[in-house]
Amino acid sequence: MNDSVITVAMPKGRIFGDACRLLRNAGFELPDTFETTRKLILNLENLPFRFILAKPVDVPTYVEYGAADIGIAGKDVLLESGRDVYEMVDLGISKCHMAVAGLPDHGSNHPYFKIATKYPNIASDFYRRRGEQVDLIALNGSIELAPIVGLADAIVDIVSTGQTLRANGLVEYDRLMDISSRLIVNPVSYRLKKTMIDEIVEKLIRATEGTKVGMD
Repeated sequence: MNDSVITVAMPKGRIFGDACRLLRNAGFELPDTFETTRKLILNLENLPFRFILAKPVDVPTYVEYGAADIGIAGKDVLLESGRDVYEMVDLGISKCHMAVAGLPDHGSNHPYFKIATKYPNIASDFYRRRGEQVDLIALNGSIELAPIVGLADAIVDIVSTGQTLRANGLVEYDRLMDISSRLIVNPVSYRLKKTMIDEIVEKLIRATEGTKVGMD
């Protein structure tokens, strides 16, 4: 672990662009080619940062095990993974929500559900707190297909605009929680690099206050 460099785990995909814009708003001079690079590890000459570009679901793992000092991850990923990291800042970017959805004629009062989801831990906790028994079916993609082909009665998944649900004839039954991206920190890194990390946190908090305006 290099005490003079902060290694940042960045999520590729949906969150990446929002995260880059926020970092620039916070005063970090990322190169213009940052969003288009195919490299997985990037060192910045003008800043003491090293970036790791990873799948969103893997970011908390890199941070927990110290391969990265800090990272940006969605609240959904954090809840599902349960990794031992510090959650420092709600960055207010890539907002969406977790919902139960299915075909319109099924309804949410069905006494027994087969639920397809990429988030079995979140779904299990939700139904356990409601006192409802469900059969969870773990899927990794095209979750909307499950109710259409009869694999499941409903799905638990992330909803952003709702366009994908509507395009496939699905409707929301329940809204579980709002989701946004968070800055997470490795506990050991925070002890060893507290001054550097606190400076990053303060800059992101100031940038985030501006980012959140008008986004709710």
